[in-house]
Amino acid sequence: MNKLIATVILWSFTLTTSAATLVHNIRGYTMSAGERITFVGLEFDKGKVVRLYTSAEDAGASSAETRIDGQGATLLPGLIDAHGHISSHGRALSEIDLVQVPSEAEAAAKVAAFIHEQPGLTWITGRGWNQMLWPGKSFPARNTLDDISGDKAVVLGRIDGHAMWVNSKALALAGIDDATPDPAGGLIIRDSIGQATGVLIDNAMSLIEAVMPRESATDLQGFILTALEDLARHGVTSVHDAGISAPEVSAMQALRRTDKLPVRIYAMLNVLDPKNDTYLDQGPLIDHEHLLDIRSVKISADGALGSRGAALHADYSDAAAQRGLLLHEPAQLEHHMQRSMKAGYQVNVHAIGDRANTLVLSAFAKLINQHKTGDLRHRVEHAQVLQLEDINRFNELGIVASIQPTHATSDKNMAADRLGNHRLDGAYAWKRLVESGARLAGGSDFPVESVNPFFGLHAAVTRQGHDNSPPGGWLPNQKIDREIALSLFTEWAAWAAHQEEVTGRLLPGYAADFILVRDDYFSVAPEKIWQNEVLSTYVAGRRVY
Repeated sequence: MNKLIATVILWSFTLTTSAATLVHNIRGYTMSAGERITFVGLEFDKGKVVRLYTSAEDAGASSAETRIDGQGATLLPGLIDAHGHISSHGRALSEIDLVQVPSEAEAAAKVAAFIHEQPGLTWITGRGWNQMLWPGKSFPARNTLDDISGDKAVVLGRIDGHAMWVNSKALALAGIDDATPDPAGGLIIRDSIGQATGVLIDNAMSLIEAVMPRESATDLQGFILTALEDLARHGVTSVHDAGISAPEVSAMQALRRTDKLPVRIYAMLNVLDPKNDTYLDQGPLIDHEHLLDIRSVKISADGALGSRGAALHADYSDAAAQRGLLLHEPAQLEHHMQRSMKAGYQVNVHAIGDRANTLVLSAFAKLINQHKTGDLRHRVEHAQVLQLEDINRFNELGIVASIQPTHATSDKNMAADRLGNHRLDGAYAWKRLVESGARLAGGSDFPVESVNPFFGLHAAVTRQGHDNSPPGGWLPNQKIDREIALSLFTEWAAWAAHQEEVTGRLLPGYAADFILVRDDYFSVAPEKIWQNEVLSTYVAGRRVY
């Protein structure tokens, strides 16, 4: 028996009560400081773990009042998604789903079918299209939507959330015509004669969003609950919401007051929403049960690689003279980072391109020293394409790299085109970041990617798609082992949310956030990790799925 397990068991004797619940007949695992702990029984009481059992005999002698037979299933800590978009996911579940649609024409056909089924709607919304999957890989055109939409406005988000495809009606309602200038940090795609094609990149999307109908508070609460229930179904017990508006804050707080949150939320305020300044002025909002903590902000430095909005130091390899978009001037970015730090908030900055990452790291280096905020555990969200010389800066500055492993396997057929082979050494370089000593946290960026965390675990370990391609994995020297991958989605993600003493581990005193799953994560064939099935999900000892 190793020293850590012995310490855990010794401590647990003082916490066990007869009113506790025992989960037994399981293969249990938890990570703790990078070490894997194995157990066959877990006992919890009043929402917290009180004891781990390493033998069936000891578990059988438990005085717990309630017993749950795990029937040989694997028990893991509840998985934490360190980067997702809750209401967007709930909304996506009620909109037109264009994920994996193989052509522009078939996307339009799905829109036409939806309009036929919902004739009373005047605004038609959907998301998930990806022109990189279509013949020719060209951006779509408004005319394709005009042919099937009549007098309805159609607004369709790209898979990465950084581009929008709309019809002529939506352009007209937004007042966008041939003379409309590109907004700062945005781009209105135009054809050879200067006409708007119907595709808007990054900040240009706000022109459409400004004229779309507003959702009610009830609608927003419904989207949030729908998303959280779906997360629980997939084994996620805590989620870091990457950029929420003031109405979303209110909706989440209303659900928390009525004890309706099935999954923990660690929220990042959208720092560009002026109504969120009220929360900044109040300082971090920390829930005594950590079911709704609001102590961080989200700022986006650039766009996404797929829409060529990620800011690069050099031209895109497949688009001469294009280097992406910085969504803020450097001084403006620093202004938002600085005011958030002064308010005591953790600062989480979206940076995908290598230029954006260099800029953000340099801003952190300046501002952390100036305001002495290293203990706030600031983060770079995505850290996707890095110059090799920037990798060590994460550890040097104490910056968390908040990564999404499924981005690597989703982008593997596109990234080389965008970046060229010479920039791939620092792209999706998860192992290099780990070896540098940097702190990492794992997420999915749902609904850009699936909410299923086993997809992320599989991508991190294999660097392959679900079809086992490419053989040996894409950029295989950046694979990480199963222990590190599980830490990404448990203890490391908890640390990135200042919750490492609350969640992320199954040790006495920690929240009883755990899942029972069909397959043994540590012994199942690596290519089958993504196929695991969640049998039940518990948050603070309460079954939520």
